[in-house]
Amino acid sequence: MRPRSALAFGLSLVLLLAGCADPARNPSQAGGPPPSAAATPPASKPTASPRPTRTTPPKPRLRPLPTTLPAGLHRSSGDRGVALTFDDGPDPRWTPRLLDQLRAAHVTATFCLIGSQAKRYPELVARIAREGHQLCNHSWHHDINLGRRPVAEIRADLVRTDKAIRAAVPNAKIPYYRQPGGRWTPEVVAVARQLGMRSLHWSVDPQDWDHPTAKTIAKRVASAVRPGAIVLMHDGGGDRRPTLAACQHLIPDLNRRYGISRLR
Repeated sequence: MRPRSALAFGLSLVLLLAGCADPARNPSQAGGPPPSAAATPPASKPTASPRPTRTTPPKPRLRPLPTTLPAGLHRSSGDRGVALTFDDGPDPRWTPRLLDQLRAAHVTATFCLIGSQAKRYPELVARIAREGHQLCNHSWHHDINLGRRPVAEIRADLVRTDKAIRAAVPNAKIPYYRQPGGRWTPEVVAVARQLGMRSLHWSVDPQDWDHPTAKTIAKRVASAVRPGAIVLMHDGGGDRRPTLAACQHLIPDLNRRYGISRLR
């Protein structure tokens, strides 16, 4: 072997032996795991705490509706005469026209007022009182289930309606309360009494709220009315043209036959 070849061979052998002994250059033969395998495993991500959920408290359950009308209802005019009552106003379309009819016949009636309507049309409330008619609280927005609600809600509703009526007529007397739909309960009767109001029912209902013809309304009233009757009709809550047309005949006829009385 030539000297240069021998020298090169020897140098190569030295480098080869050095590489085999260096674990950093040949980690797979160094006896340990690869650096990546030896690293500490990553920590798990923290679990987010659940946010508290907001829950709306359940509304109180409505009391059952009594199967019979409770005691304490006012169901007679108080004398032989017939009392006329009109619900769900005041209404700017129908109430003024009804007031004109009553004034022409020289009789008065009882107006059962919705609180929200009284607030909206205080000038009509003022006219009703000015022309000698009686005022009646008919709840804030005609809640037929008001009598089944908690007593505190009943009281708040009636007080709010009284305030709206008295905002239009300061110091107005409001002697009556009428429960929407006639869905009376002992609780609403008691609250009305505590607020100085009698619970006003009726004895004649021609169901003019269902929009029968004027002829049908007049016929139903005439067939059911008796001395001392309280007649239920409406001057608000819908198209009351049939009621007004019926009243053109009913008011003078009832006044002639029985007299139209102021509630006592």
